[in-house]
Amino acid sequence: MTLQLCVAQLDFVVGDMAGNAQRIIDAAKSAYARGVRLVLTPELSLCGYAAEDLFLRPSFITACDHALNSIATALAGLKDLHVVVGHPSGSDERSRSVSVPRRYNLASVLCEGQVVARYAKRELPNYQVFDERRYFTPGDQPCVFEVLGVKVGLLVCEDAWFEQPARETRAAGAELLAVINASPFHIGKGGEREHTMAERVRDCGLPLVYAHLVGGQDEVVFEGRSFALQSDATLAGRAPSFQESSFDVMLQRGPQGLQLQAAIEPEGSEEGDLWHALVLGVRDYIGKNGFPGALIGLSGGIDSALVLAIAVDALGPDRVRTVMMPSPYTADISWIDAREMAERLKVRYDEISIVPEFEAFLNSLAEDFKGKPLDATEENIQARIRGTLLMALSNKFGSLVLTTGNKSEMATGYCTLYGDMAGGFAVIKDVAKTVAATTLMARASNPFPSASSPARPAPSCGRTRKTRTVCRPTRCSTPSSRATWKTTRAPPRLWPQAIGRKMWTR
Repeated sequence: MTLQLCVAQLDFVVGDMAGNAQRIIDAAKSAYARGVRLVLTPELSLCGYAAEDLFLRPSFITACDHALNSIATALAGLKDLHVVVGHPSGSDERSRSVSVPRRYNLASVLCEGQVVARYAKRELPNYQVFDERRYFTPGDQPCVFEVLGVKVGLLVCEDAWFEQPARETRAAGAELLAVINASPFHIGKGGEREHTMAERVRDCGLPLVYAHLVGGQDEVVFEGRSFALQSDATLAGRAPSFQESSFDVMLQRGPQGLQLQAAIEPEGSEEGDLWHALVLGVRDYIGKNGFPGALIGLSGGIDSALVLAIAVDALGPDRVRTVMMPSPYTADISWIDAREMAERLKVRYDEISIVPEFEAFLNSLAEDFKGKPLDATEENIQARIRGTLLMALSNKFGSLVLTTGNKSEMATGYCTLYGDMAGGFAVIKDVAKTVAATTLMARASNPFPSASSPARPAPSCGRTRKTRTVCRPTRCSTPSSRATWKTTRAPPRLWPQAIGRKMWTR
């Protein structure tokens, strides 16, 4: 007996149920043509992870139910194909005086136009970024279904981190554990997952396939890296990290039970994983929210250089604009380094002097500041002028301001409210200063192998570029030489509240 399964490791968009459903349909049809008869999608793949309070809206759940039906209908003619889809479902239980939401985090098995099995997640995490007990009711039953003679037991993410759900699934007759997941990335998390799942395999004696999400959503990133383990807990296969993949696994029944065979992608370095996570986070936040590009205030320092390099890897140089805003206190080395950064990465670069604005502020405050020595007040005025100019450019042209403060600065308060904290996305706010420096040096000396861009591209945006001559720090760019942004394709129609809910800056 031979069974081929596929993990559809895809980057889904929160709220785009129609688009997500079509991606699942396309992946399933492509897999079926290769001989696959079992397709696994990640946790909550149909609506995107995580939709937060949208889960509590009946109309949102109804839209998910309709999208699930559309998948079943589209794949009804594919004989013996089983597709596991992660999605929310449920309704409100009402009495005369109270309404109680009953939502479930489900994995539904579709086959030939029907839902043939359904599993409700049992262990609901409520720590770190998770708040699932707010939205979902836990399930209490195992789920085992059969595909071409193989009995497959379903688990959803957190269930596999506990012994009882897997044990009960084996007791129900499972020969293979299929675990669908959406587990946020942090450094070392990939190895931690494989180690924990190996413990689960050793405990229950069943081979395991771990289907994981890839992509960025607000402040979290999912790195993919789906994998398969033999019944003795050895690694049978591993999918690529930080990119979409159709991860095929071949199952064969032998004297020792089911044997799994798949390609094994090598593990990345810590610096490489961190880099790809930051790049993916920027690419998806800007792409999924429909921004035409990124805007960065350069200082000539390490942090803005790191954010610039990340943005260029994420979006390409044509969608990144940089601005240097010198003041009377700006050292020559600052604007020289900023200019060289932009030239090396081939991005648009402007120098806009803030001297007139700075002097205007000091003149307005001259009476109040009379007799007072210069201190951090004047430095903060400079930072706030820069923040105002960047946000004005963002408002006018639609590009998103990427802030450049790192975790060390945020933790110690070494930053300026309404100044260098102004922006829409704090790329390295969870990266310590020392890590920022070593990561940038590693990237500069030995570029990491690039992960593929998501199959769902960002809205197609471009700008009319004009040749410009950079100016000295005391001059302003002339309006006639400024480039213009134009949107050539609208972003996908999403659930209205699904995007742009958060900013990384606190």
